[in-house]
Amino acid sequence: MPRLEGLCLLAVLLLATAAGAEKPEERLAEAIRFQTISHQDPAALDASAFRALQSFLVKRFPKLHAVLSRERIAGYSLLYTWPGRDPDLAPILLTAHQDVVPVAPGTEAAWSHPAFAGVIADGYVWGRGALDDKVGVLGMLEAVEGLVAEGFQPRRTVYLAFGHDEEIGGDAGAEAITKRLEAQGVHLWFSLDEGMAIGEHAVPGLASPVAPIGVAEKGYLTLRLTTHAAGGHSSTPAPGGAILRLSRALVRVADPPQPARIGGVVADLLQALAPHMGFPTSFVMAHPWLFAPLLRARLEETPASAAMLRTTTALTIVEAGVKENVLPQSATALVNFRLIPGDCSAAVIARVKDRIGDPEVEIDVVQANEPSPQSDSHSDSFALLARTVAQVAPDAIVAPALVLGGTDSKHYGRLARNSYRFMPFRMTPSDFSRVHGVDERIAVRDYRAVIRFYRELLLGTSPSA
Repeated sequence: MPRLEGLCLLAVLLLATAAGAEKPEERLAEAIRFQTISHQDPAALDASAFRALQSFLVKRFPKLHAVLSRERIAGYSLLYTWPGRDPDLAPILLTAHQDVVPVAPGTEAAWSHPAFAGVIADGYVWGRGALDDKVGVLGMLEAVEGLVAEGFQPRRTVYLAFGHDEEIGGDAGAEAITKRLEAQGVHLWFSLDEGMAIGEHAVPGLASPVAPIGVAEKGYLTLRLTTHAAGGHSSTPAPGGAILRLSRALVRVADPPQPARIGGVVADLLQALAPHMGFPTSFVMAHPWLFAPLLRARLEETPASAAMLRTTTALTIVEAGVKENVLPQSATALVNFRLIPGDCSAAVIARVKDRIGDPEVEIDVVQANEPSPQSDSHSDSFALLARTVAQVAPDAIVAPALVLGGTDSKHYGRLARNSYRFMPFRMTPSDFSRVHGVDERIAVRDYRAVIRFYRELLLGTSPSA
């Protein structure tokens, strides 16, 4: 019997050793296999997938869970608290999200590896969430697990927040976490979310990669346009009709584009990159207010850079008719706007009404989030982020930037004056279509750089540790 007990103990030790030897990328791959999908209808959420992922996190990061407190908020979001040694110092918030977007129906066969198989091959971790945003969740936990194992305790309290519905706005998860921290009187030194990545070959004429740290993000506005008509048989169409009226309205809304301007975050980005450009480009970029027309024309050449200059307009959904020989009695369209800082929903709606010039076109607000305030790119916290980037990507040029999409920071930003958005993995222009697209993946070396980034950032917040 003692021999059997000894063998059992040996087996347990071997299993523990094997678990400890598991590589970080293997844990990320395993996390990808949990299908924590955010559907457009929140009621379609698969609770079991989120519960299974969270049980996996407890199992794979035992040291962290022994030291940090964990709260489950709004059913599926997670808030971790790592108490600091100095309660008088303002805390920091590191955040990512557990949920992912679904795979577009009909694209499954186009994936090199199934989207939720969590395959490691050819130096990459493949699958939905590898870039957006299980890489953030697992990367933070890996860094904290390692530091806890070393006996490290931060000077500042550290919060880790992992929402569960970022892909549909974060109104349940991140918003509830924000309210919880607000109720506790928490005011952050800074927060850091996803948003930007290190761009390879991102700027024409610039050989170095660029590490843009998002200091602001665009607002979000969706309008529903509706028109009505009498309907009837297609053999006797009356002049006009619901579709024609709606079509004319959509053309007026989309063309010409909303006004463009260079200023704020865009001007700061150009000035940060200017010293690294050759003459005369460097001089032009260093003085954006003098050369605004020239810079505008250059930036308008690509959709991504053009989007930095204006509130964009996208016609996304049009619906009308039920049969080819029946005139529709109504037609509807959704128009999505991404608002630059300095613009607002009320102003956009007023411009839309003025452009359409037709009181018979109904305009309803589907969703509206205003642009974020601009965080300080000359603050101590931004300087800390820049130093940390230099430790993991010394060849990259750090610059403030505008996030064109939306993140959970539209909620968390209320907790701090400086709210940043950045993830330190590298992307080429061809990689951007992988986010929410086919063959989402991250290089193993980049994932390890993500872990190191969070580790160095946490150490950097506690210089006397």
